[in-house]
Amino acid sequence: MLALFSIKSTIRSLTVVMLALLTASCGFHLRGNYMLPDDIAKLSLTSFDPYGQLTRQVESQFKLHGIEPVQPSSNVPNLHLISESTGERTLSLYQNARAAEYELTYTVNYSIVVPEKGRQAYTTRVNRTFLDNPLTALAKSVERDMIEDEMRQQAARQIMRQLARLTAVFNQMEEAELKAKLEQDSKTSTTLQVESAQ
Repeated sequence: MLALFSIKSTIRSLTVVMLALLTASCGFHLRGNYMLPDDIAKLSLTSFDPYGQLTRQVESQFKLHGIEPVQPSSNVPNLHLISESTGERTLSLYQNARAAEYELTYTVNYSIVVPEKGRQAYTTRVNRTFLDNPLTALAKSVERDMIEDEMRQQAARQIMRQLARLTAVFNQMEEAELKAKLEQDSKTSTTLQVESAQ
């Protein structure tokens, strides 16, 4: 009986180890966990509102992704939160012409500066619908606050996704600069050849 129990536990252990190795080898990673460039392992964060909810959400994303927050300086990459705004538009009306449903839009403008690579400015938008029930005014305001908090969390995650794409953006910029330089060099050499032939 003891030998049978030992074989079953060994098989279970091996199965768990094999599944762990299989998921690790195929590149699987948890949702929301992005491979960030090495350039931003240390990152400074500046904000229009250093103690605001959006700044706190971005700081928590830093912790989640293992980014070490540092003080701003000229040789450290910087994420600068420029502004945030919330807007709404009416999607549907009740029979008495009062708004029944709104679309809330949360917009964040931010920029990323990486030393020796440049600055990129971005805008991220999050949209959500909100049902307006005039009979539950207090619950409506609490629900709206919760929706706006969720929108801030979503915006912070989108900012982290953009940071993960940063290497590709700067590589494309370098390739474009190199291509332009090569074209300029070929035009210059062609002009020199024409002048020497005359």
